[in-house]
Amino acid sequence: MRSRYSAYVLGLADYLRATWHPGTRPAELDFAGGPKWLGLTVLRHEVTGDDRAIVEFVARYKAGGRAGRLGEVSRFVRDDGRWYYVDGDVD
Repeated sequence: MRSRYSAYVLGLADYLRATWHPGTRPAELDFAGGPKWLGLTVLRHEVTGDDRAIVEFVARYKAGGRAGRLGEVSRFVRDDGRWYYVDGDVD
C-alpha cells in the first residue's frame, strides 16, 4: 500500500498499473490537475484468506487550495507470489 501511495505522489502510472489486478485495472491513469498528496496513515492490515488481504488507510491531500482526506478499505489478491490491488470501498 505504501508503495502505491508513493507512486501516486510521484505520478508513476506504469507502477500503479503493474500493481493493479488485470481484472480491474483501468486502461489509463491521468494525473493532470490531481491533488497534492500530503501523507498516508495505514490504519489496519488484515489477511482474509490464503491469497487475499485488506488494507484500511487514510491519505491526506490538498486540491484547489483546500485540504481533504481519502479513506479506503482496499482489497488485494496474491497471484503467482505477487500482491495486486483489486478495488476498494471509499468512505
